[in-house]
Amino acid sequence: MVTALILFLLSNVFPIVEMELKGIRTQTTLWGAVAALYADHMVLVALLVFATTILFPLAEMLMMFYLLVLIARHRMPAGFEHVMRAIQHTRPWGMIEVYLLGVVVTLVKLSTVADIVPGVALWSFSVLVVVLAAMLSFDPRDLWQYVKKEPPR
Repeated sequence: MVTALILFLLSNVFPIVEMELKGIRTQTTLWGAVAALYADHMVLVALLVFATTILFPLAEMLMMFYLLVLIARHRMPAGFEHVMRAIQHTRPWGMIEVYLLGVVVTLVKLSTVADIVPGVALWSFSVLVVVLAAMLSFDPRDLWQYVKKEPPR
């Protein structure tokens, strides 16, 4: 869980890609891509990209972190049922892997007309997708069963 949060932070702080086209170098972060969409009057697309690549994945990771830390300390998290339901509702909306696939396809197509240098965020996004896939293999019902079987103090 901590690994996912660190990778998520790296993915949002560092540039995804650096491009050079006709002598002009440009780079952007995920937040920069959202801001560019918004500035180009694509508000709905900007909100959708923000929600599916930043908001919902971060919310799910933070909720899981909250639950796992308290359960590891043998304490029952306040609002356990609500947090578990929220995790189940946000899970389908986190689409970092779809965003990463779109970025990779775009980079491959742009590589014929521009010099492309993958940024730190692209690599951390790639590893984050693998870590999130491992996290998504976790069935939240297992946590319900654990809490019912051995209720934390």
